[in-house]
Amino acid sequence: MTHASPERQAEHAARIGKIAAVVLFFAMLAVPTPAGMTLEAQRLAAVTLMMAALWLTNAIPIAATSLIPLVAFPLLRIQDSAVVSKSYIDRNIFLFLGGFVVALGIEKWGLHRRMALHIVRVVGAGQKTVILGFMCATAFLSMWISNTASTLLMLPIGIALVASLKDLAARDAADGQSETSTDAPLDAFAVALMLAIAYSASIGGFTTLVGTPTNLQFIKIWNDMFPVLPEHAQISVANWMQAVLPVGLFLLVVTWGMLVCRLREIPGTESLDRGFFRDRLKRLGPPTRAEWLMLTVFATTAALWILRPFLARRDLLPPTVHDSTIAMGMAVLMFFIPARRTGEGRTQFLMDWPTAERLPWGILLLIGGGFAIASGFQETHLSDWIGTMLAEAAAGWPPWLLVASVCLLMTFLTEFTSNVATVAAVLPVLGATALSLDVDPRLVMIPATLSASCAFMLPIATPPNAIVFGSGKIRMQQMVRHGIWLNFIGAIVITTATFFVLAPALGIDLTSAPDWASQGVIEKP
Repeated sequence: MTHASPERQAEHAARIGKIAAVVLFFAMLAVPTPAGMTLEAQRLAAVTLMMAALWLTNAIPIAATSLIPLVAFPLLRIQDSAVVSKSYIDRNIFLFLGGFVVALGIEKWGLHRRMALHIVRVVGAGQKTVILGFMCATAFLSMWISNTASTLLMLPIGIALVASLKDLAARDAADGQSETSTDAPLDAFAVALMLAIAYSASIGGFTTLVGTPTNLQFIKIWNDMFPVLPEHAQISVANWMQAVLPVGLFLLVVTWGMLVCRLREIPGTESLDRGFFRDRLKRLGPPTRAEWLMLTVFATTAALWILRPFLARRDLLPPTVHDSTIAMGMAVLMFFIPARRTGEGRTQFLMDWPTAERLPWGILLLIGGGFAIASGFQETHLSDWIGTMLAEAAAGWPPWLLVASVCLLMTFLTEFTSNVATVAAVLPVLGATALSLDVDPRLVMIPATLSASCAFMLPIATPPNAIVFGSGKIRMQQMVRHGIWLNFIGAIVITTATFFVLAPALGIDLTSAPDWASQGVIEKP
């Protein structure tokens, strides 16, 4: 029996994807518009299904699929062309762009290899240990700075580590090991490491109130809906962390176990120890002037990302400054900083345009396409409609089933929508639904908020997913295969933790809604 080559399989999947995309698009348009859904929302759902089919099957280049909203939204009267095009120049696009330029500078001057060797020298060369070390570092950063920034900081170090192991394996696996036997385990390690960075950024972000915008959106909605709260029902930075940090740590460990459980030893690296990596660092020689300058740029960028809210509160930075301002400012500054003199007497700068042209432009388009879909969901109120349908269906459900359904809904909905916009649209509906079922609103609103950060399946779901996808070390199908299982695992973990960790920590009564909730609620307009 002959097996089709990977190229033929990909070609076959692409044909199926194109057919499926067209069928899903016209089928969604052909059905009667559901009650309560606008015609524009139905058309948006059709476009989203079509794009999902194309993305999942690589039927056409991913960046090309990401451009569809620019054509489809105006033609179908979902959004004006002037509105949809703004999604592709959102300020967060420039946060990614600036971060990628800094990462390219780190790579250009070889600083990433030195940083990677230092990390491995500290944590050891074992694949599982290295991945755990990266996850802990990324998650900790994400607790205090944006998930995007933490991913951009860790990604070049991870890529350098993979490159170093590839070089070592190719050299040291000569005794009885072919290069082919090295490729598969090394590729699997690269995929696991890239996903570990992305997933730990998302998980670390939700463990503090300031770690991700969805948490801040929750606290705003909570205070708006319940403006007068007894002290024990108020949610602060401290009690949020007390309740949610154990959930995040457990999910981090589960995610690590899932990513490393099937890793095989990379041939040629079995005998590597800390001493070996110390020797490799010595061979690199002392850091060059360019490396020191690049390290200064990297550290300054990280420090400004971390300190920006503090500096803004003390009027040391204008409140109009965003993380993207910092990223682009440092990126532009690199073109001004002289790094070294060449043999011909010319000055090389930390960044030049030929290097900057290597930016993953396709990933920036992918992120823009995701922002366009998210904007469409918000403008057509499709997220509101989905939340309302769940609220109507949940009448009479036991609390555990309601929480589990909410977690699954938010997890998979935010694969395609902005998690902040979805939280803003759905949480007020869920809060009112909980009260109508005589359930403490925190029992559904907090799990929904956490689940909005747990979309692990698609590159457009979260900025960390998109950033690691842009590394070229992972394919769409690999992210989907790992992410879909982790989506379900995350929903199970958060549902279980809601009753056994969150409820006791926050004093939530599982039997009925508190009196203050029914007295203080402000209905969603």
